[in-house]
Amino acid sequence: MKKVFSFWFLLFAVNYAQVVGPKISVKPMEHDFGDITYGETVTHDFIALNTGGDLLIIKDVRASCGCTAVKPEKTELKPGESTNIKVQFNSTGREGKQSKHVYVSSNDPDNPEIRLSFTGNVVKEPAAGPKLQIEKTEHNFGKVKEGKVLDWSVNVKNTGNSLLEIKDVKTSCGCTAAVLSGNKLKPGESGNLKIEFDTSNRSGQTSRTITLFTNDPKQPNQTIMISADIQNQD
Repeated sequence: MKKVFSFWFLLFAVNYAQVVGPKISVKPMEHDFGDITYGETVTHDFIALNTGGDLLIIKDVRASCGCTAVKPEKTELKPGESTNIKVQFNSTGREGKQSKHVYVSSNDPDNPEIRLSFTGNVVKEPAAGPKLQIEKTEHNFGKVKEGKVLDWSVNVKNTGNSLLEIKDVKTSCGCTAAVLSGNKLKPGESGNLKIEFDTSNRSGQTSRTITLFTNDPKQPNQTIMISADIQNQD
C-alpha cells in the first residue's frame, strides 16, 4: 500500500513541477521584412511571454550571422510577464533573398532553446510605398489597483511616400480597447491610437497586445505591448 501511495505521490509531484515550471512562448516565431533597400538597417520586435508558473530566465540570445544584432529588454520574466526581443538586420553587403535565425536560450525545461526566423529581399533601389512608424511599442503601467481602467495614447506616423491604410486593429482580449484617430494617413501625416485596459478580475503581472494591420509592404502587422502589475483590492 505504501509503495502504491509513493508512486502516485511521485507522479503528482512530477506533473505539478511541469505545470508550475517556466515556459517561453513567442508567437509568431517568423517575420518577413519584405523588400529592404540596400544599406538599410531594419528592426523587428519579437514578443516573448512566460506562460508557465515559475520565473523564466533568458540566458542567452544569439544570431546566426554578424549582420544581425539581438537584445532582449528583460532577461527575467515572472509568470504572465513578457518582453521584447529586438532584432536589427544590417543589409550592407547583402543582396537578394535573405533568411536568418535568432536562437533564444532559457531555463524552460521543455524548450531550452527556441529558434526565431526572419526573411527579406535586399534591393538596390528604394521601394515605394507607405511605412507605419509607431512612436513606442511597449508601455508598462507599473503597479495598479485591480478594477481600474487604464488609458494610454501613442502616436503613429506614415513615414513612407504613399497613402497608409490601417485596415484593422485587434487586441489580445476583450479587456483591452483601441481606437484610432483615423485609419488613413498621407505621407508625413501623424495620427493617434488611444488604448484602454480594464483590470477588473485580474491580478499579478499581466500583458496584453494590440496589433495594427496595414498596407505597409515591409511590416504589414505591427504589435504594441502593454503590461501592468495588478494588485488586489485590500
